[in-house]
Amino acid sequence: MRDIEIVRLGTDEGERLREVRLRALRDAPDAFGSSYGREVEFPPEKWAERLASPESRWWVATRDGADVGLVCVRLEEGNKAHLLSMWVAPEARQAGVGSRLVDAAVEWARTTPAEEIGLWAVDRNHAARALYARKGFTPSGKVMALPSNPALMESHYVLSLIFRRARKEDVPAIVAMLADDPLGARREGDPNDERYLAAFERIDADPYDELIVAERDGKVVGTMQLTYLAGLSRLGAERCQIEAVRVAASTRGQGLGRKMITWAIDRARARGCAMVQLTSDKSRTDAHRFYDGLGFTASHVGYKLTLG
Repeated sequence: MRDIEIVRLGTDEGERLREVRLRALRDAPDAFGSSYGREVEFPPEKWAERLASPESRWWVATRDGADVGLVCVRLEEGNKAHLLSMWVAPEARQAGVGSRLVDAAVEWARTTPAEEIGLWAVDRNHAARALYARKGFTPSGKVMALPSNPALMESHYVLSLIFRRARKEDVPAIVAMLADDPLGARREGDPNDERYLAAFERIDADPYDELIVAERDGKVVGTMQLTYLAGLSRLGAERCQIEAVRVAASTRGQGLGRKMITWAIDRARARGCAMVQLTSDKSRTDAHRFYDGLGFTASHVGYKLTLG
């Protein structure tokens, strides 16, 4: 495969942006909210303005001196980023160009205050949706008609820039957080104990379980486990169980716990769960106030029986 290079466009490359963007609009008119007919009329100042915006960054993929891909990230209110204008030329498809463009966009977004990056993808664009799924984007539940062609529907996808599925190398940090309180200290052991890794592998292989970590500056600073439970009650509705919520001592008091639970609720809602539930030890009175403040109600009495 010939070498592909991902290059960020400079503020003086308006004409280059114009050429590749117009080619994208001609090639895939039903993939974008805008149209060739609209943007071909833009004056040079408009293209320069796009590149000069402090809220946006543009990248092209090049091969043999030709531009064969494009992507943009725009920062928005609410600590969010938006990935848009994603396109790969026909002659460069199936070569990993789209994957590298998304990686460049997400890598830059992680250096900003943004905590989440979202995008819209046309429902019938199966290749794009598969790419975003491989990159960890999940449906938010939002749908709308494509502005440039209302006959087509598109769905919204999001990727957290703080939260992700845990990896094997995260296990020691997770166990350390589980042990970092009076209750956990009595029941946890050596973070490198092979039984923890065996449990992780079982969770990771289960499509109805997600072990989640929060990451800041490359360091794991929070964790929780989400389990999706099937049941016959409520017309067979699925529910989400949140367990083992922990925030590293160095990060407590900064609002991360609230963001974790809010993110979990949104994830369960997008999945179609009818309910989110959790338990909290009776001694954790601060946690009880925390969950009360998030809208949870202490509706049940929980019982546990230790088996050894």
